[in-house]
Amino acid sequence: MTKCIVTGAAGRMGIRIIDAIYHTEGVELVGATEVKGHPRVGSDVGTLLGMENTSITLVDSLEKATPDFDVLIDFTSPESSLTSLEFMRSLKRAAVIGTTGFSSAQTERIKKVTQDIPCVCAPNMSVGVNVTLNLLRTAAAALGDDYDVEIIEAHHHHKKDAPSGTAEKLAQNLATALGRDLEKVGVYARHGIIGERRPEEIGIQTIRGGDIVGEHTVLFAGVGERLELTHRAHSRDNFARGAVKAAIWVVSQPPGLYDMQHVLGLK
Repeated sequence: MTKCIVTGAAGRMGIRIIDAIYHTEGVELVGATEVKGHPRVGSDVGTLLGMENTSITLVDSLEKATPDFDVLIDFTSPESSLTSLEFMRSLKRAAVIGTTGFSSAQTERIKKVTQDIPCVCAPNMSVGVNVTLNLLRTAAAALGDDYDVEIIEAHHHHKKDAPSGTAEKLAQNLATALGRDLEKVGVYARHGIIGERRPEEIGIQTIRGGDIVGEHTVLFAGVGERLELTHRAHSRDNFARGAVKAAIWVVSQPPGLYDMQHVLGLK
């Protein structure tokens, strides 16, 4: 039985992860945390899901959670996730990080910390999105430079980072498949008289509004035809199920930094 602690447990993703744990065999929730001052701190975790008491109290730090656990699942903020990851290293425990918006320096820090513990860090833990990543590599290799590449992503109005971590991952995979440097060819906004589109550009455009869970479309536009690959998330449950799958998988891995492609056996 894999024993999990969930951080950000009263948030939109945290609640869905806890629900997924309770509906998955081979995994058990043993602790849950929220930020200091959160109104739900001190309450039973069962109240988050409208279920009976679980005997697990929502606490305001990992230090106050049970020491008897195997893996942390964290979908919070870059700063909070890094603090949690450092704590996991001190305990030599595994982690699953689904937070997005890490800076380059923070990403390098994650690589450093995960030399000592196993960690799955992925911007999107949906099975469908990770299959899409594989399909894109095939499409990019076949279509090559004859097709213009654009990415359009849409999320709810609460999302704080842009473009989404998933869109960035899609763009990075496409750039690698096409032999391009994303730092040089990524275009994140267009306005005014900008001239003709450069053939090597990879456009990443952002939409924010309402309660859109997550939509990503990759457009290959050629002369006389276009190919579109779209993934739409209808709820956060697919991300939550992927995170729980990753938690079960990562506890038996050696120290290192992994993503959902590893978890799903796609690389």
